[in-house]
Amino acid sequence: MCELCTLLAGIIGTLVLGIFAIAFGLSVKGIDRKLSARMQWRIGPPLRQPFRDVRKLLLKQSVLPKNAVPWIYNSAPVISLAALISVLLFLPIGPVPALLGASGDIIVVLYLLIIPGIAMIVGGFSSGSPFASIGAQREMVLLISYELPLSMIVFTFAWMYSIVAPSLPALSFETFGTVPIWSVLGPAGFIGATIFLVVLLIVTTGEMAKVPFDIPEAETEIAEGIFAEYSGRNYALFYLADAVKMVVLPAIIIAIFFPYNLSPLLSEYFPNLPMSDWVAYGVDILFFMLKVLLIDIVAVTFMRTAFARMKIDQAVRLYWFHLFTAGIIAMLLVAADVMGVL
Repeated sequence: MCELCTLLAGIIGTLVLGIFAIAFGLSVKGIDRKLSARMQWRIGPPLRQPFRDVRKLLLKQSVLPKNAVPWIYNSAPVISLAALISVLLFLPIGPVPALLGASGDIIVVLYLLIIPGIAMIVGGFSSGSPFASIGAQREMVLLISYELPLSMIVFTFAWMYSIVAPSLPALSFETFGTVPIWSVLGPAGFIGATIFLVVLLIVTTGEMAKVPFDIPEAETEIAEGIFAEYSGRNYALFYLADAVKMVVLPAIIIAIFFPYNLSPLLSEYFPNLPMSDWVAYGVDILFFMLKVLLIDIVAVTFMRTAFARMKIDQAVRLYWFHLFTAGIIAMLLVAADVMGVL
């Protein structure tokens, strides 16, 4: 009976988390589009426009291309959305601990983050479109490029926690929340962690495939690339996956660098402020949503408004050489700080 209750609780928790991520992600997309338009002295679409787009797409028929492989073509968007929602199950959402925090770690999250990119690649190739094939090739190269600095960041901090907090699981996001990285690093390590934060923000832009890294889509070059042949419900699922990604990737940055809640600070500085457990939970979840929005503004809105699209070779050079070099410097600074050299 208890196993059945646990299973039902897991299913309900996953549904609630998925609905929250989709609704919040679409809202963030609306804010992003509005802010980007304002930065360019345009009015921009209304904030609810992403919800309208999804509704319109869901009501349209999904057209299957003549040369497509049907089962691969139709399953790719489903796998992409499911993988991204699965990532959220391993991440703390403000004061709410990870739903599957005890069943997986950062390695699992890294594997799950690769799946949406692979799904888009396979879906693009399976559509039979030359534009989609070019986009899939570009997505493949981009995927290989940004995974290198991302893995470097994760494993550097995992090694650090194995030294400074050997009693805690080094590869768990809960460890980042229990012992924030800023509390265990000295000046040199602080500089290294700041470099890692900047690198991870640029990796986030690439993961989201936004300008200047929207190379796999490139509307003016390859007519939406991977999504050239997608329409209707299938394209709506990819659109929803993109919205969820705007919550998942900032949530990873928050879990690593900013795992702080607002309610303890309010209780400390405003002791007379009525703060029940439910109110504290609500405040902390709103604070988490604010942090997600701010990271999206920096990593998505500002980047796609201030910069033009890169060429694929420029993106590879940026990730494999410039960001990799910055990551090596940051790793050495963190290692020197932890080992007491600096």
